[in-house]
Amino acid sequence: MSNEEKLRNAFMSTFNVDSEVITDELKYREIPQWDSLAHMKLIAALEETFDVMFETEQVLDMSSYAMAREILAKQHGIEF
Repeated sequence: MSNEEKLRNAFMSTFNVDSEVITDELKYREIPQWDSLAHMKLIAALEETFDVMFETEQVLDMSSYAMAREILAKQHGIEF
């Protein structure tokens, strides 16, 4: 499974949505499922999936699907 698929699956399972909902344009609070509690569940899922630990600033900056990919790539060395 590619890292892109792992990222997409983490979003889909956390928010319980279909794959077509997960696009680069998906942003925090854009869908009802992505509230503050779900955001923390997403962070936990991503940390487990990619074996990383996010800093507080990264948690706050992760405001979209595209930003999640960017943070993982640039700050944690995950290749997409």
